[in-house]
Amino acid sequence: MAKYGCKNMVFSSSATVYGQPEKIPCVEDFNLVAMNPYGRTKLFLEEIARDIQKAEPEWRIILLRYFNPVGAHQSGKLGEDPKGIPNNLMPYIQQVAVGRLLELNVYGHDYPTKDGSAVRDYIHVMDLADGHIAALKKLFISEDIGCTAYNLGTGCGTSVLEMVSAFEKASGKKIPIKLCPRRPGDATAVYASTEKAEKELGWKAKYGIEDMCRDQWNWASNNPWGYQGKP
Repeated sequence: MAKYGCKNMVFSSSATVYGQPEKIPCVEDFNLVAMNPYGRTKLFLEEIARDIQKAEPEWRIILLRYFNPVGAHQSGKLGEDPKGIPNNLMPYIQQVAVGRLLELNVYGHDYPTKDGSAVRDYIHVMDLADGHIAALKKLFISEDIGCTAYNLGTGCGTSVLEMVSAFEKASGKKIPIKLCPRRPGDATAVYASTEKAEKELGWKAKYGIEDMCRDQWNWASNNPWGYQGKP
């Protein structure tokens, strides 16, 4: 990038850089203590970005800390199609709903939360896309960016079991679940403070979990085997 004079960057970071925060919602200036390997990779790359900007101040870098992107394009033609067994909640629920998997493993049902399952901040992928556009606009109209981070989330926490219930309502399908032990590296509850993004990017999430589940089911029901025909 430096060789060709391209020193504007939007980096896809993650809420996992916060680890298990001492308090919630997560604010961008919190101490960063990633708890798992994925979060550590994001944290290391953020540090590299901060270092290069300090060394060469003409760099202008925006770090977007995604919370939990879910959902699909409203057309039902563009959605998430992970290879193998999904690592994330929503594509796993989706595959159970269409009959590709028998049941959903819920990791952790004894957390100190309202229903014992972990709490996360889920954000519609279309809101996430709008967040990228807002970040790009800021890169081209603001001078004093430096290297700065923004949370992209809704600011609302939703438990795993609440999301399962919302998906059942959207799809009309019963999602069988299996309660499993907690996974190492999983935080109890993580959700975003969105004030900085609202104030400085002029961006705010528009969609709730009902919209996310509706659009995810629209994609799944139209494409039960993803982008491939049934094997």
